[in-house]
Order: sequence, then structure tokens, then C-alpha cells
Amino acid sequence: MNMQSLVFDNVFTQKLPADPHTGSERRQIRNALFSRVEPTPVVRPYLMHYSPQTAELLGLDAATCTGEAFLKVFAGNQLLPGMDPHATCYGGHQFGNWAGQLGDGRAINLGEVKTAGGHLMLQLKGAGETPYSRTADGLAVLRSSLREYVCSEAMFHLGVPTTRALSIIGTGEQVMRDMLYDGHPALEHGAVVCRVSSSFVRFGHFQMLAARQETELLATFTNFVIEREFPAIAKAHQDDTSRYLAWFDDVCQRTAKLMVEWMRVGFVHGVMNTDNLSILGETIDYGPYGWLEGFDPDWTPNTTDAGQRRYRYGQQPAVAQWNLLQLANALYPLIEETKPLEDILGNFATHYEAEWQRMMANKLGLPDFDKSLTNRLLKLMTETETDMTLFFRHLADVKNADTDAAYLQNAYYTPERINLELQAQTQQWLSDYLKVAEQQGQSHGLRAALMNRTNPLYVPRNYLAQLAIDDADRGDFQRLHTWMDVLQKPYTWQEGMDEYAQKRPEWARNRAGCSMLSCSS
Repeated sequence: MNMQSLVFDNVFTQKLPADPHTGSERRQIRNALFSRVEPTPVVRPYLMHYSPQTAELLGLDAATCTGEAFLKVFAGNQLLPGMDPHATCYGGHQFGNWAGQLGDGRAINLGEVKTAGGHLMLQLKGAGETPYSRTADGLAVLRSSLREYVCSEAMFHLGVPTTRALSIIGTGEQVMRDMLYDGHPALEHGAVVCRVSSSFVRFGHFQMLAARQETELLATFTNFVIEREFPAIAKAHQDDTSRYLAWFDDVCQRTAKLMVEWMRVGFVHGVMNTDNLSILGETIDYGPYGWLEGFDPDWTPNTTDAGQRRYRYGQQPAVAQWNLLQLANALYPLIEETKPLEDILGNFATHYEAEWQRMMANKLGLPDFDKSLTNRLLKLMTETETDMTLFFRHLADVKNADTDAAYLQNAYYTPERINLELQAQTQQWLSDYLKVAEQQGQSHGLRAALMNRTNPLYVPRNYLAQLAIDDADRGDFQRLHTWMDVLQKPYTWQEGMDEYAQKRPEWARNRAGCSMLSCSS
């Protein structure tokens, strides 16, 4: 299929009210969900990488994705017939505070494509100013774009619900950014990522309509979203109130499952504002995210959150529930009763805990969750700097508590600092763990197989992203290409690729981009 074969149906812009004004002039809008605005052309676009798997969803082959037309379209230089470019309006709570109108400040939706599986919205991130850019330029730099592109596809292969990424294209232009907000702005290479999802609707879309007290439009929009993205619920519930409640319950369950998946692989979003949570239960908006290296429930990758640590690893499920409460508040004008919403929201913790227990049992290769064993392990892992990813992979190799503790040594950042008491506690835990596995009838072969399906070997580690960024800044994309290939099979050992499964080197401990990032990243 070539580019001209993409069929756009654009139901979102056809069925929902538009801002009567077009263009990127900053403005507050009312009684509308989106504003039409076109991408800003760039001077010298060049392809850094494209995802064959995402391309396949759109029916695009390799020849098309490496051609000139693809480059022009997904750099924002050319529109295809049927495209209806627009930016959507939403609000949100940022770090717990209502921020009012936000919207797609550097994202422009090109349109919805019909696919064999339904429909997919194509969105360019970093393609120029929109009415919601506020004081920003709507552009994106190479480092943040590469991080988003890599992680979107890596999460898919890890089995974590996520928006996808089709391509990352350099713009040939420079963008000014103050990376650490320390008064030292510098020019960086620009880039544009094409993001793909059936919908980019967030909690904040509903919040904005509720805040503007546009209840009729809120009902129209909610019905639209349910019919478009949740057809089974739309079909099963003809009554509006029961439909809204069933949908809210589904969103809560999807969000609970998403949080469990983040906890499973050690992903920390970094900016869990209500405008950064998808109603589809997908990971969305890869800003200053990070991956747990040393296991630390209090770690956050976001420099903006360094003091409060609101969005730390261990807090993510609670924040998700708080965000769902804000969504419930937005939906209240449609329900006009608090109890049904409260009951559904109250079930979030139950759903999450059940899914988390199942996940932790799988991480340990056990048929059944063991609370004491799990809690003891998580405490042990915080006692010393333990690489979460490598620890669980190596634990699968342990057969004998007395002789196999050495397998775990590579998971520790400073093994020489582990005192005799901690060594004894670890060995006792290993002994108890193997006994529990035996009591649950789990052979070593079955246990290891389950663990290695649950615990990835290759994740997009922070420092590896920085190495790929450093090379890409010099125009060398080979590391990016190799890494993307490795990340397609995160649970399978790949010969010659051990460098992509190493714990963080000491030089990366405090380097910007490897340990913490700012929202401008």
C-alpha cells in the first residue's frame, strides 16, 4: 500500500463541534472539542527510524516508509487527501492543582485512518504551534522525541498497553531549550514523532467540559467516546446513566491493570497529571519517564517533582485512583448521584490488589501469591541498591539457596557493601522461597519459564536512551536501529546483545538524561 491508499474517515471532527476559528493564535475556546490547525513545515526532514509493526497496522510497507512522500507527510510538510488536521482542547490537574485549559500544545492530529481492525488516529508531536501552545513553540527536540519513540514501541513489545509510534523524523532545524530549567538554554536538534492510537482522549477532555459547565456537550462527547471506542458497552446499555456508569467502571478497571503493568516492568511515568491519562487505559505522553534501576519505591525521574515526589514509582496506583476521582467529578453532572460513582471508584483498589497479587506471583514463578514472601523480598530489595530487572531475571536461575546466591550478584550495584546480616537474610529468603515453590508444586523448569515470560531482560534503560541520543545528535542512528531490534524481543536472550541488558554504569548515576529529566525533555 502506498501513502495515497490511506483512507481517512475523521469521525471525531465530523461528529463533534469545532472551534469556529482556525490557525494557531492562542485562545480560550467554548462549546467545542478541537481547533483546526495545520502542521508547520520544516526545512530538511530526514528519517531516523520507523516501526515496521506500527506501519503494518496502517497497511504501509517498507518501500513506502522509506520513501519521499512518507518523509514529507510525517514531518508535517504535506497533507494527504482526506486529512483534517486539528488540535484538541482539554484541561487537567497538574501536580494536584487545577490548571484550566491546556490542550494539544505541541500535538496535531492529522486524521483517523480506517484499518482492518477499526480505526487509528495519526498524531504528529512537535509539528508546530497550536491554539493551546500557550507561550511555547509547539516544537520538540531530538532527545525527547527519541525517548518517546523508543518507549512507545518498547512498551508494546513488553505487553504494556500503550499508544504506538510510527516514525521519528529529524527536522533539520534547531530548537532552543533550557533542559534543566537552570537558566542555560541551548539550541538542540528538532524532531517530529508520529504517534498512533485509536483515540488520544484523556481524562482532561471531560474535565474541561465539566469546568465550562457545558453539560449538554459533555453528554454528547461521552456518548461519542463510548460508541466509538467502547462499542460493547454502547450496545449493552441503552439507558444513558447505566451506560455512563458501566463505561466509568471499565475505565477504572483498565487503569488498574495499566498500573499493575507499570509496576511489573519498573516503569515510572513521571507526570501523571489528569491530562496525561488515557480513557483507553493506555500509557500516553512519554515525557520525563524513567525505569527503576536501583529498586526504590520513592524514586521519580522528574526533576520538577524532585521535592514533592508526587509521581514516584510506589505512588502510581494511588495517583491513578485520585485521577479517576477527578474523572468521576467531571461525570457527576451526567449522573447527578455520587454513590454509584463512589462505589465504582471504591472497587479500584480491589481490582488493583487482585491484579497486583497475580502479577507478583508470576514474577516469582509461583501459582499462588504468598504475601509474607513477597513483602520480605520487596523490603530486602530496598536495603541495598538492587537492579529490579536483573534481580528477577537471575532469580529464575536459582535452584539451591546455599550455592546459587551468586547468580544474584550482578543485580547489585554495590555488592561489596552488602553486610553479613543482609547476606544471611537473603539466603534465608531464598531458602523459604524455594520451599514455597515446592509446596505449590512448581518445578524449577515451570517456575523459570513463568518468570522469564513475566520479567523482561531488555528494557529501555535511561542511560541507553542517552547513548542513542548522543549518537543521533551526531547523525549516527545505528545504535537506535540495533536497540529497537533488541527491544522487539524483551523476554528472550539475544546473542551478542548483552550490552543492552547491563545495569546502569557508574558514569550515568547523576548525568542529566540518565537519572532525572525535566518536563522540557
